[in-house]
Amino acid sequence: MTTHSTAPAATISRGEQLLFLTDDQLRQGIELMFFAYQAFTSDPDRILEDYGYGRAHHRAIHFINRRPGLTVAELLDLLGVTKQSLNRVLRQLVEDGLVQSAVGKADRRQRNLTLTERGATLERELSAAQRERVRRAYREAGSDAVAGFRRVLEQMVDPERRARIIGLVERGRT
Repeated sequence: MTTHSTAPAATISRGEQLLFLTDDQLRQGIELMFFAYQAFTSDPDRILEDYGYGRAHHRAIHFINRRPGLTVAELLDLLGVTKQSLNRVLRQLVEDGLVQSAVGKADRRQRNLTLTERGATLERELSAAQRERVRRAYREAGSDAVAGFRRVLEQMVDPERRARIIGLVERGRT
């Protein structure tokens, strides 16, 4: 591998080497990300299929669980989806008794979302499989890889949303 450093090859850090990845190495990483995402979503997909739900339902359930009382507008912003597509998903979740939508106390125009007990049970089932898959991968990769992978994921988030997203992830429930 050719680097742009004048330091002897033996003194170039692993981090410096990663700055000069070839296009083929980057393509391999992208392909691995596709396959990892496929594996990461496969367990929940099987569970959701029994309900006639898709990944949009899963994302809504996940974030409503993480932030009980979340408004529809906040969920729209978090997911970055259209109002029409979110309304379809929320309508189905409410009708099926998994999400409760209540009029806001401070602003009656707002709709605050919470999971019902049935919704919380489904969320636990969906996330348990994913947590186990991530836990196993982290354990196999080692602690250095965990911190590095998190930094990579953080840097992949659009810069204008990064601080807000990291804060949301770190805070969890509000």
